[in-house]
This record gives sequence, C-alpha cells and structure tokens, in this order.
Amino acid sequence: MVIWTVANQKGGVGKTSTTVTLGGLLAQRGYKVLLVDTDPHASLTYYFGIDAEELEVSVYDIFIRGKDISSEEILQSLCPSGMANLDILPSSMALATLDRSLGSKGGMGLMLKKALQKIKKEYDYVLIDCPPVMGVLMVNAIAACDRILIPVQTEFLALKGLERMIATMALMRTSQQKEYAYTIIPTMYDKRTKASLEAYKELKAKYQDRVWSAVIPVDTKFRDASLAQTPPSEFASASRGVFAYNTLLTYLLQLTPESA
Repeated sequence: MVIWTVANQKGGVGKTSTTVTLGGLLAQRGYKVLLVDTDPHASLTYYFGIDAEELEVSVYDIFIRGKDISSEEILQSLCPSGMANLDILPSSMALATLDRSLGSKGGMGLMLKKALQKIKKEYDYVLIDCPPVMGVLMVNAIAACDRILIPVQTEFLALKGLERMIATMALMRTSQQKEYAYTIIPTMYDKRTKASLEAYKELKAKYQDRVWSAVIPVDTKFRDASLAQTPPSEFASASRGVFAYNTLLTYLLQLTPESA
C-alpha cells in the first residue's frame, strides 16, 4: 500500500481537486484506492455527496479510539464513492477539536499511520487530503505517507504558503528523523496571465527538480465535476485538466517502485 498526502498550508490551491482526480485516475487504472479526508471542513467528503454531519463514524474515531480500533471497525467506517475501486474515509467537524483536546497527548502524531497499516492489504493506494493549517491532523497525514504532493497555485501569495509547508517538513524531519519525499505541483495555471508565468518561473528557479515539469491548467470542468459529485476523470475524461493529471500520475507512478 502506497500513501500520498496532499498538503499545503494555504487554502484554495487545489488540494481536494488533486486528491479526487488522482484517486479517480488510479481507480480507472485498476488500483484499489482509498481517499482519506482529514480536513474538518470536509470538502472531500461533501464532494461525493456524503453529509459529514450525519455520519455515525468517521476518521475522527481513529483518533479517539487510538490503538483500540480494529481493522473491521475502520473498514466499516468507509463510504462508497459511487465509482468502482474508490472508497472514502470521511471527515467530521469534530476533527476541529483534536488540537485542543488531544494535541499534547503523547503518540498522537502516528495515529493515522497505525490505523492505515491495519488495512494495508485492502488497498493499493491511499490519498490523504489535508487541512491548510499546521496541527495534529497535518502532522498525522505527513507522518503516514510515502510522498507528499504539494499543489501550489501559480500566483505569488501561494508561494508564501509553500515556504511555510517546506518549513513544516523541515521541522518534522528533525523531530521524527525521517526524510520526506515530496513533489511540488503547479496548479491553476493560466498562460494568458503574467502572474501565472512569473510564479511558475520562480517556482522552477527556487525549487528546481522538486517541481513537476508540467502544470495543471485552469479548467472549469473541475467545477462541473464537483457539482456532479463525480471525479473529473469520470465526468470529463477528455478535458485538458484531466489530461494534465493523467500525465502527473504517470510521472508519480514512475517514482513509486511498488506500482510496477
């Protein structure tokens, strides 16, 4: 089981779109895929028409139950996406209370990793969608993964969010003595605007081979797919945005020996 965490300490850069689209493409390629929503705003959960406020169990239970939660209970908390090979571990608004109630408790940073290991035989790929703030949820998502995917909107305010994200990974590398592999993904690229062109140029100059060599363009089909509660790869398979994500996925799979 390979785990990718989609994270950035800035909202609105395409984290959920990246998670959903890559997950849908992996499922179409025949992989068994789990999408995990660790954002209290539950955008990923609501994307698939799942009402986070109506759920009896969610990813929140993993943190509350800790090591006592069984693989069967984790599997029972999953929701179908409506697409073959693609399941959802939904979010809950209660996640917003974790930093205050459990953030200082020892061992909290590895709760999600330990839970996912209990169901590792069930899935080929897990994609974790993160909240845009540093806290126990992002720490868990990063600690659990094999690679961090960092979507960065090609505009200058988003570059500041990337700097904070890189600093966060440096802190975690020091505390956990683990080197984190990561890939920066330029998103919402509009070649007609000077802002996109300049931001992409700065990304490439500053982060070099850490930046994926292509871009995810602005594509209104993503909004239409969200309205239809369907991954873009299913809703608009021929769109330029899906084509770009398909190219990205091929690149990421080449970096992942386990996918061979």
